[in-house]
Amino acid sequence: MTDLATTDAKPPAGAGPGSGTGSDTAPLTRAIRRGLDRLRAFDRRRPLVWDAAVTAFWTVAAVLDYTSGGWRTVARDVTAPESLVLLMSLCFSLPLLLRRRHPMAVLLLMAPVSLLNVWTGAVVQAALLQLIPAFQIALRFPLRRLAAAGLVLCAPVAAVAARIPGIWDQQLVSYLWGFVFVALLGIAVRTRRDYTEALVERAHRLEHERDQQARLAAAAERTRIAREMHDIIGHNLSVITGLADGGAYAAAKSPERAAQALDAIGTTSRQALSELRRLLGVLRDDHPDADRAPQPTLDDLTPLIERVRRAGLPVHLESHGEPGHPTPLTTGRQLTVYRVVQESLTNTLKHASPPTDAPLSATVTLTYTPTHVEARITDTGTGTGTASDAQDTPAPTPAQGIMGMRERAALYNGTIQAGPLPAHGGWHIHLRLPLEDHPQ
Repeated sequence: MTDLATTDAKPPAGAGPGSGTGSDTAPLTRAIRRGLDRLRAFDRRRPLVWDAAVTAFWTVAAVLDYTSGGWRTVARDVTAPESLVLLMSLCFSLPLLLRRRHPMAVLLLMAPVSLLNVWTGAVVQAALLQLIPAFQIALRFPLRRLAAAGLVLCAPVAAVAARIPGIWDQQLVSYLWGFVFVALLGIAVRTRRDYTEALVERAHRLEHERDQQARLAAAAERTRIAREMHDIIGHNLSVITGLADGGAYAAAKSPERAAQALDAIGTTSRQALSELRRLLGVLRDDHPDADRAPQPTLDDLTPLIERVRRAGLPVHLESHGEPGHPTPLTTGRQLTVYRVVQESLTNTLKHASPPTDAPLSATVTLTYTPTHVEARITDTGTGTGTASDAQDTPAPTPAQGIMGMRERAALYNGTIQAGPLPAHGGWHIHLRLPLEDHPQ
């Protein structure tokens, strides 16, 4: 049947010409699939055109069967009125115009004509057109509706077979076999269509999840880059500010100290520009040879503390235990420790005020154990700006700094404790970072 060529099944969303074909598909197969895709697309745009074409085709075939006398070759009674034969042929073919919208109604409309066809003995071949709406029911409706369609299709023949001997073998069996064939065909086509739609839906879901993962990864990367830039710019600018203030104070009394401050400012500025250039160079796609130097490690803590000392903050570094024994620290954990120390000293430079009875100072204590590395940074300042973070009062910059430190520590199941020192004032940051083989 020509109507079975399109299967009246809508292809899955996103399927276009040649969809689902691989590079190893034969050219003839690809051409057939493209043709079927175009036919389905045209049917979706103009369904009435296809319905009218199918109906016209089978109407012409039924009329030709009547005019050529072909119905006489299978009729039990060739004396049936020819006008009745023509009327029955048209009644079997014209309702096909509604076969997709109302297939069960079409079958019910054909049932009395089928009864008349078998009863009169004309047995026009157009009666087989009842299989077309039956196929539509198998393609689109539940099995219960399909069983009802089979009953409507075979009941007229069975009723006549009970009255007229010989019709059982000649008519009813052929009707049953035809119905079983189109039912299995419709179920197979529907199963394949549902399976294809499920595959396409799964592919779309995976594509959506992939895009979502890419967006999440991009957001995480932007956060990481922002955190790195905050540490680089915030720390180095704080050091430069401290050096500039100290140089301006020493310019009148000690020109040599002022020259040293200017030299330190230049060194710190060049280092900050170098770090920013390296960070931004990696982000640019058109520079594959961008400098990808390693991020700071624990070996860079000493130069960091020296720069802070030159900025005017005395820093004392203490170390307990042996780093990297028995489990070496990964580069990510070393970077975390470095950035926490850097951010803590930067906040001391920017926000802490020296006490009245002693100069402002800071202490960095590193403790290495077989399972953890700890960093404790304390200062002796008063009015440290980061205290507001613990007291829930507005202090945007320190709060962001502590939040960044906590995010860094959380990447490796670490913890950050920050707050004022109750005994003698000042501020402390305590980082506890588990080693990779000993998660917290």
